[in-house]
Amino acid sequence: MSILISLAVGILLIVLAFLGLNRLVRLGGRQSAVILAILTLGFYLPFALLNWPGADVLAIHLALYLMVVFILGVWAHEREQQQRDKDRSSLRWGPGLIIGFFAVIIAMDAVFVTVAMGGLDSRVSAWLLPKPKQGEAISSYFPGVISHDYQKKEALYNDYLRRVELQKERGWQVEYGWLEEPIKGREALFQVLARDRHGSPVSGAEVSARFLRPSNQREDFHVTLREVEPGLYRAAITPHLAGLWQVVILVQRGEDIHEVRAATDVAAP
Repeated sequence: MSILISLAVGILLIVLAFLGLNRLVRLGGRQSAVILAILTLGFYLPFALLNWPGADVLAIHLALYLMVVFILGVWAHEREQQQRDKDRSSLRWGPGLIIGFFAVIIAMDAVFVTVAMGGLDSRVSAWLLPKPKQGEAISSYFPGVISHDYQKKEALYNDYLRRVELQKERGWQVEYGWLEEPIKGREALFQVLARDRHGSPVSGAEVSARFLRPSNQREDFHVTLREVEPGLYRAAITPHLAGLWQVVILVQRGEDIHEVRAATDVAAP
């Protein structure tokens, strides 16, 4: 579920539950807020633990849910005070400022979450953001830099270190590069030459290359290279964006895997 949808649905349920406690059950504003805060924690925490969204998403939900409960409690308490004191016709400035402050926080958090997860509309981005030096597309999407499944990533990283040691012992020699300058929108040949420790070609292997966009993972793409000569693999690639790309080359023959990480720069037309 989208974080904005879950926040909106949760806040709506909280408002309805509060009105039920305060208006139907006739509980005071403070009592309703305390009971609702306990119910919110009791329902949302088990749900989040069973469907773990990540600590940051959990913190955002709890902060906004409890903030809404607090605002409703202050609002209801002030209404009760007004009914006791007929001379007052409006909220006192202290609670009013508190409610306004948290309302602004909620609105700003909603905007930040929306921009972080989906980016701005392309027309808004073109108006707010400076025109890029290379390329035509402007993107405000933030792909994220921290993985929620870090424990799994740690295990994969340890496995990667073991494979690096085996790769050094195997001693394969892998050379790679473009046969011509890569230019956005134009087809260019990319080749990989693989030899073993004795200089013999590594033929019959499966060779692939992943091109990774550091600024936006949605632009990543994968190509498979075809063996044209013993140990020599090529593929025709048409880069769709100019600028810096990270390249991960995998040469696999049987259980032997050789990985090379590099970077390449694609020129603008």
